Amino acid sequence: MLNLFEYQNKAQLNEKFDKLEEFLDDIWQRRDKSPYFYAEDENRSEQQQFLQFLHKTREIKSNKYVGLIIFEDKRINLLPKIFYASGREYSPNDIKAIHSHILWYLSYCRKIKFPSYLTGLGTAKADFFEILIYLFARYTHNLLQNSIFQHYQQVHSQLSYIKGRLDIQKYSQNIAYGQWHKLPVIYVNFVMDNDFNRILKYVTKLLYNASQNAQNKRLLSEILFVLDEVDETRARPHKCKDIRFNPMFADFETVKAYCRLFLEHSISFNYKDKFRLFAFLLPMEYVFEDFVFGFIDREMPQVRARAQVKGKTLDEQGIFSLRPDILLSVYGQKIIADTKYKVIYNDSSDPTAGISQSDLYQMVSYAIRYNVDKIFLLYPETFTSSKLNESSLTIADEFASGRKIQIHIAQIPMINRRLFKQHFNFNQNLNQIFEPLKQKILQQLNHLFFETLN
Repeated sequence: MLNLFEYQNKAQLNEKFDKLEEFLDDIWQRRDKSPYFYAEDENRSEQQQFLQFLHKTREIKSNKYVGLIIFEDKRINLLPKIFYASGREYSPNDIKAIHSHILWYLSYCRKIKFPSYLTGLGTAKADFFEILIYLFARYTHNLLQNSIFQHYQQVHSQLSYIKGRLDIQKYSQNIAYGQWHKLPVIYVNFVMDNDFNRILKYVTKLLYNASQNAQNKRLLSEILFVLDEVDETRARPHKCKDIRFNPMFADFETVKAYCRLFLEHSISFNYKDKFRLFAFLLPMEYVFEDFVFGFIDREMPQVRARAQVKGKTLDEQGIFSLRPDILLSVYGQKIIADTKYKVIYNDSSDPTAGISQSDLYQMVSYAIRYNVDKIFLLYPETFTSSKLNESSLTIADEFASGRKIQIHIAQIPMINRRLFKQHFNFNQNLNQIFEPLKQKILQQLNHLFFETLN
């Protein structure tokens, strides 16, 4: 097992170096397009963006994705940079603590569509990816014991008798070819072999090949047994959006959310039916942005939050769009909060506090075009932070009679350090484990949003 932190440490990979690079290049070209693989990367480079390959030293380095890459018998953990501390030896307990944090962040996310079924996590003795599989497999397995999703689906078929309605256009073609006795008909049938069950079967088989956990494999194989009559077809993430359930099958919404999660962020490669490569990758800056929005939306009912607000452009021609991460309404006052997944350092000798000038330019643009006076620039806490950074800047808009724009810069507490103690008890669900951190974040955000307004 190799542990790589985003843009931080490196690891030696001698014998599999060339093969892994070749496979990842091929996967990058053939991957499903997803909003989480940045469009600017695709325009700028056709080289894969998952890992950096340092040819002189035959080392690999993580880029901006967090998750897991399995290549043949090698497993590579890709971990968030906010947990990196130079020189620290990370124990299995540390890695489990990091994975628990990622799962908790995902539980608040909206774009990622991580299901809220989180009970019993503490007893799972596996890594981040295996826990995700366990949650999916256990929930789906239990659901299929009681009901199987079936629905009326339109069927196109060639029969010797009329069923449903005759497809006149296709029948005219049959007559032209002397096949007058074949009747192309369209009818609806109550079937188990439907689009949703095909997606479920594809995802289940994908995870069965990737998992190394015996309990997970048992649950997944039992799901496949139930779905034996369902056709095997390759599933795509966008197909999940088209699936609709009536109230009788509402519990399957959670299963669909899992399927979409795995399909949007998984990459696999098989050669002659032999499993060769699997990757489950999440862009952490999207996770951080969505976590902050989801947390405010769920835990702070007194604050009205809207994510990724559209409608404003920087120029009058409407070419350069402005889309702040979060638009807040606090006591009726409009505020912009923008998340930056960057590491900033506690350096008293640095007057900029690690804040980039381009970020400030962006915030001033938001203030002018959205006509707001207060902006919050939010960064994540890091493992090496001795304290949470907090500062503010005031900028005078000379074109608006000297109107003052206040930019408040703060780090959001993101780490429960108790989890990194040697004998921490993980036999609790996520809500119990992270309750202290939740309260700490609430305290920080209440201070930012309410005290700064006075």
